[in-house]
Amino acid sequence: MISSIDNNMVKKYGMRIVLTIIFLILFLFFFAPMFNGIINVGNCFGAVLSGIAAAAFAFPKVSVSIGSWFWERTWGRIAAVAIAVMLAAGIILGAVISGFMLKEMNDKPKNENTTLVVLGCQMKESGPSLMLRRRLDAAYDYLIEHENVKVIVSGGKGDDEPVSEASGMKDYLTARGISSDRIFVEDKSKNTEENIAFSKEIIEHKNLCEDITIVTDGYHQLRADIFADRQGIRSYNISAPTSAWLVPTYWVREWFGVVYYLTLGSK
Repeated sequence: MISSIDNNMVKKYGMRIVLTIIFLILFLFFFAPMFNGIINVGNCFGAVLSGIAAAAFAFPKVSVSIGSWFWERTWGRIAAVAIAVMLAAGIILGAVISGFMLKEMNDKPKNENTTLVVLGCQMKESGPSLMLRRRLDAAYDYLIEHENVKVIVSGGKGDDEPVSEASGMKDYLTARGISSDRIFVEDKSKNTEENIAFSKEIIEHKNLCEDITIVTDGYHQLRADIFADRQGIRSYNISAPTSAWLVPTYWVREWFGVVYYLTLGSK
């Protein structure tokens, strides 16, 4: 009898504890980047949802009490149903977008008939940021293996950057032994759409291979490909690794970014 009660207690509280821990870990993943000044719709949305879920499982009686208070009111029931529908739709949409993101992450170039386009990221006084270095290292590896391939480094200069991202990227690649003759600089762009559009202009002006291979973080590939498709460009992808603790933040942000650009336009 006692053993049966213990088993029931484990089943009753064990799953709740596990779910609380899971959502708390998710909350920490979304919240941690904020300490590094990374605050965007991805980690704000993720932190709020995972924090609420963790609290709900950690304090079920309070959650039920709050839920009952809302459900007793007509407006509360309407709001609850609306929120539930939006969450369900959001989960389905996020899963679909994630599937396409994963597909594009692995759409690698088939041969040397391509032009690399490295998308910019933060340039610091000391040189490329870690995220940008990883993109450049991925491009470097491909350039070493394919000596006939040219590369466009794309990114303008932000107010908090010492030089343009493109200029810093070229310096990084040449310092590692890539000939400057193979590198073309696009230093006017301010966002992903301009990265692709301005790089296309260079491709046409310099008579480079029209098919491109976009080098950026994996989570970013789908949105970059959307812009390439709008420009009538066939694009492949080489994905640089992203620090694990940043993946949830940027991955969720891309859900919003993809939906925004597909529904509300490019600006």
